Amino acid sequence: MTLRPRNRFLIFWGVLFFVCGAVKATAAGVLMSHLPLYGEAGYAADFQNFNYVNPEAPKGGRVVLPNYGGFDSLNPFIFKGNAVQEAAALTLDTLGVISIDDYSTVYPLIARQFELPEDRSFVGFVLDERAKFSDGSPVTADDVIFSFNAVMEKGAQIYRVYYNDVERVEKINDRHVRFFFKKNSQNKELPLILAQLSIFSAKDWTGKDFSKPTLSPYLGSGPYLIEKIVPGKSVIFKRNPDYWAKDLPSRRGFFNFDEVDYEYYQDTTVTLQALFAGSIDMREEYIAKIWVTGYDNKQVRNGTVIKEELPHNKAANLQMFVFNLRKEMFKDKRVRKAISLAFDFDWANDKLFYHQYQRIGSYFTNTGMEATGLPEGKELQILNRFRQKLPKEVFTTAPEVPSHKGGALQTRENLKQAVRLLNAAGYDFVDGKMANLATGEPLKFEIIDNSANGSSFTRVMLPFIKKLKKIGIEAKFRTVEVNIYKNRLDNFDFDIAIIAFGMSQMPGNEQKEMWGSGSAMIKGSYNIGGVQNKVVDALIDGLIKAQHKDDYQAYVKALDRVMLHEVYMIPQWYSPSARVAYQNKFEHPKTSVKAGFQPFTWWMKEEFRQ
Repeated sequence: MTLRPRNRFLIFWGVLFFVCGAVKATAAGVLMSHLPLYGEAGYAADFQNFNYVNPEAPKGGRVVLPNYGGFDSLNPFIFKGNAVQEAAALTLDTLGVISIDDYSTVYPLIARQFELPEDRSFVGFVLDERAKFSDGSPVTADDVIFSFNAVMEKGAQIYRVYYNDVERVEKINDRHVRFFFKKNSQNKELPLILAQLSIFSAKDWTGKDFSKPTLSPYLGSGPYLIEKIVPGKSVIFKRNPDYWAKDLPSRRGFFNFDEVDYEYYQDTTVTLQALFAGSIDMREEYIAKIWVTGYDNKQVRNGTVIKEELPHNKAANLQMFVFNLRKEMFKDKRVRKAISLAFDFDWANDKLFYHQYQRIGSYFTNTGMEATGLPEGKELQILNRFRQKLPKEVFTTAPEVPSHKGGALQTRENLKQAVRLLNAAGYDFVDGKMANLATGEPLKFEIIDNSANGSSFTRVMLPFIKKLKKIGIEAKFRTVEVNIYKNRLDNFDFDIAIIAFGMSQMPGNEQKEMWGSGSAMIKGSYNIGGVQNKVVDALIDGLIKAQHKDDYQAYVKALDRVMLHEVYMIPQWYSPSARVAYQNKFEHPKTSVKAGFQPFTWWMKEEFRQ
């Protein structure tokens, strides 16, 4: 699982109540061919490959992909450094694999079988006897235990949150390891999270400090080896022809390129010209205007460069303006709501985005667990437990993001409402500026973004800033270099920041790190805004411990509703499809699965494979 990036979370919520596929009873529990969430898994025990790959995809060729910012480390599991995130994904295997069309089941990789006792007091992993590192040495229980201890003791704070309910790890034999849970732990997600643990070689790390950034390649068991590093500029991976898992069902059809070259850029817009110049082979387009207008050239018209939209079934990335709640001016919800009323997505979608986007209206958009309407059923029962601690509007008003669809008239009304909220919060106009009447301080702040987005956000920000000025608020927009941006977020040195989180299709333990009070003041945590809310903490705890699917979904909706009403962020937008442009020398699976952009299921046309 990839946990360090700000914009990706690949943690999946899981509760194991049913066993399907091949099973075998043991003295301690049941051995299973895979770990399903509810009911039957999406694939049978004897499945041959996932449905969104071409199992006969030819191997060969070289692909050049863009990356952004810079790097000074290959270890993405620690707090320090700016890591090459792909290094772990391409060189380290995990115990199990989750399919993008079955988010709730773990399938075998390093672990060929999974073990759970009736009381669910532990999860066991029986390792595949074929699993080996790239030097030919076997992957053993000692390596699993080392990897767990390394991230727990020296890794980023998020791992101590995820694995907090693990009491101990026990080696049964060289190919069998068990993770025992704390007494009375009800963390039903934990087996699936542990199955996504990336496995290092314990022997390879002897005498090395796991907590320090390094550009020295570590020994892995994954499909690629690190071939070459140009610090801060590029990393080249070479496919391991002896990759032990290349014929496993969970790996068949993946990792088809002999060489993968990541070239680093500071600006996403620069990579468009790099694509047309042939310097890179593929790129995702994140800017709607460029997608509509920036590809009208000879290369696209003659088919040298292909432009394609690839629908996905993923939870929408939570792209937002996040308030730094540690700042005194943002502690009052009325101030936050007033600022949100000035953001006009509808104008931007019409004038700037060519109607390419949909507004995010939930923390869990596109999961089917969005809070809508008024609470009812189990969600209402849950919220009723906290009625005395919640504002009345949680029960009486449906959560909705401010709309400007009525044009200028609607915008004027929104700004009037914003002024009324600010007045109620103790602000009013003083010499044309909105000021805190108690302190005399004008309401002003800075909004930061990272330079990888180039000037793309400036077009959105200027109208936003102009509307804020109409109600006396002084806002400035600033883009900063990627490394500086990360450092400022890690140290909570910002007023409002533009960020994007890749949200899980099945929200779970990661919610503690993102919104839990315990992570709010920990530098480098994912709780960038600094949310500290006891009801939010209780709802997160509830969804993690939920015993049944309908209870779980009710907790997710309740959490969504409470946080939306608190206006901890201003939601932006998302695209239901990945917009991808690529050189016409690649092919990808034709499938009904909404897989989005999955470059490691692609392959190179025969004439380019040499």
